[in-house]
Amino acid sequence: MSVGELERETMRRVTGRLMPLIIICYIVAYIDRSNVSVAALSMNEAIGLTAAQFGLGVSMFFVTYVIFEVPSNIVLARIGARRWIARIMISWGIVSACMALVQGEKSFIIVRLLLGAAEAGFTPGIIWYLARWFPASHRGRAMGRFYIGAALATVIGAPISAFIMRMDGFLDVAGWQWLFVIEGLPAIALGFVVLRFLTDEPREAGWLPERGRTWLTERLAREQAEIDGQRAISVRQALSSPGVLLLALFFFLYSFNSIGLTLWMPQVIQGGFGEPSDFVTALLTAVPYALAVVAMVLVARGVDRRGRHALHMAVPMAASGVMLVGSVLAGPGVLGFALLALSTGAAWSAVPALWGSATSFMTGVAAAAGVALINSVANIAGLAVTPLIGVVKEATGSFDAPLLVIAGAMFLGAVVAMASAPFTAPGRLAAETAATSEHDPA
Repeated sequence: MSVGELERETMRRVTGRLMPLIIICYIVAYIDRSNVSVAALSMNEAIGLTAAQFGLGVSMFFVTYVIFEVPSNIVLARIGARRWIARIMISWGIVSACMALVQGEKSFIIVRLLLGAAEAGFTPGIIWYLARWFPASHRGRAMGRFYIGAALATVIGAPISAFIMRMDGFLDVAGWQWLFVIEGLPAIALGFVVLRFLTDEPREAGWLPERGRTWLTERLAREQAEIDGQRAISVRQALSSPGVLLLALFFFLYSFNSIGLTLWMPQVIQGGFGEPSDFVTALLTAVPYALAVVAMVLVARGVDRRGRHALHMAVPMAASGVMLVGSVLAGPGVLGFALLALSTGAAWSAVPALWGSATSFMTGVAAAAGVALINSVANIAGLAVTPLIGVVKEATGSFDAPLLVIAGAMFLGAVVAMASAPFTAPGRLAAETAATSEHDPA
């Protein structure tokens, strides 16, 4: 078997073993995080939440999520992904089901805070884990497949949530309460599946033939050595790197769409596109994220073939901004909704290039901390933008102004993406560290 054939066969086995489970876990994670957007269609009135109170309560998830993100990922890097990801999934599944018990604004805020703490570290943990298994030339598609899980969560989750909501009154339990209970249970079950099937390191993969296991271990070790430049990079150096900080800013701006708009999407559709029923609204909510799945697959292939991460981040963001402005100008109707959906798909397609870039110039625990910081900063957008949308909606009676703010974030994100290019080249951080040490031995 030639080296090329060995590489194809090994990566086929790795992809087939790891990616289905990881994608399913992310689908469940994202459903548990965002199903509150569908539940809100009846929950808000049932427990007396205004739009501003809903926005504030939803944003509380991101307070604890941001606080615990970096520490969680450092723990994961030190004790292994298998055990820590299983812990995350079991705890968030329990807390997510407890959302059915909220009775007003205070309890809503408390449970959202607990959910953020429980889930903290999952996404950056998986990003770090994939970088431990997929060489650079395969990483873009791996990251794309992983983030497809988030888009599929809405494509699959919104219709499922709509059907569950129809259980309203069954056993004297409200439909939105059934939604949280039923959709929280899979995370608990998957936690135990992760403990059984996930493998921490390629060298431990008994399910790979010995030759393939050796090839993958050596290939990843060579790439790590090239990035490190024979000099270890500390967590502090990774967290203060201009490349990490620019990518964090980019992801923060991107999250105006992926977090802010996602959590309000059903209400945006219902309030601005003809006031469809709750059931039809949930189905329409799936459309933008179905487009996101297709867009991410196409862009991820381009990233693996050509690299040029910054360009693959900037172009989708700029296109998203243009189409979102077009949606506002078009107003209610088919064209406005189509542009909104296309804008969402375009923005999400930038993510494979982002994580390909983030894992191209850091390794080890430093990479785990850097990836977690990028993800943490991004989630500050959820803390800030989600309640802002609610306040502006109440003040203006329309979602037009918040959508234009999100469009502005997309344009600025495109600029930041291009600015990050010089600071995220493989080996750049190690070279900067070496140069600093030579000039300042102390």
